[in-house]
Amino acid sequence: MSAEARAALLFLAAPMFLVVFFFFAPVVAGFGLSLTDFDLYAIGDLHNLRFIFLRNYRDLLGSGIFWTAFGNTLYFALAGGPLTMIASLAAALLVNARLARFKPLFRTIYFAPVVTSLVAVSIVFKYLYHPRLGMLNRALAVIGIGPIDWLGDPHFAMPAIILLAVWKGFGYTMIIFIAGLQNIPEELYEAARLDGAGAWGQFRHVTLPMLGPTFLFVGIVVAIGQLQIFAEPYVMTQGGPLNKTLTIVMMMYQQGFKFWRMGYAASVAFILFLVIGAATLLQMRMAEKR
Repeated sequence: MSAEARAALLFLAAPMFLVVFFFFAPVVAGFGLSLTDFDLYAIGDLHNLRFIFLRNYRDLLGSGIFWTAFGNTLYFALAGGPLTMIASLAAALLVNARLARFKPLFRTIYFAPVVTSLVAVSIVFKYLYHPRLGMLNRALAVIGIGPIDWLGDPHFAMPAIILLAVWKGFGYTMIIFIAGLQNIPEELYEAARLDGAGAWGQFRHVTLPMLGPTFLFVGIVVAIGQLQIFAEPYVMTQGGPLNKTLTIVMMMYQQGFKFWRMGYAASVAFILFLVIGAATLLQMRMAEKR
């Protein structure tokens, strides 16, 4: 083996060890835990630990509460993901426009929710959504719409949380879209204008195609984040009303840290891992076809 090859292996050894130790090992350990009935009694005495193989998965897939949480999580991801991308792209186009003044100020304002404490933001939104004193219902009263119990009505609880999540997270993806917009050569826009393309034509035939790799990255990041939704419904609704805001991660938290069914909670986590992996592969396949 040449000296260059040995040096390359030496430099690769450290990051590969970190990947194996902090990613692959926890995944394997989590899957192994999901094959047991590890609970509070096993914590006190490991002799109470038993391997039950796939019983946790069988019970989980036969549980109505799991499918409720799974449906709520998909609803949140399929509704909140596109809204987040649309809001972030619109903000990026406004900030990146030639005539936009005070660009650093606007970038700071749009990005501020991302670095704000999620718990604090959720508490503020709880007051905004208050059925009697909330500013949102007061604004609706001006146009003649009666008060809505945003967090207590099963039909409005999840949309209210989606609105919060979109406002909280669109600033991060906006920065990524701005970077993608700045990498588009100006010559393409000049050629489109010479061909008679207006603002919409330039956006459709130049901006959107050139943002393809950015859309793929943002789509994967947003999907992973949306499928792991936990803090917003936990702080605002505790999964209610009628389990309409219960998510997979919240169910995993309840099973693991409220009922101390660690093995069962690990099976929930591993199924979520498979769902996120499938969603990522699906987006990559769709991007390859496009």
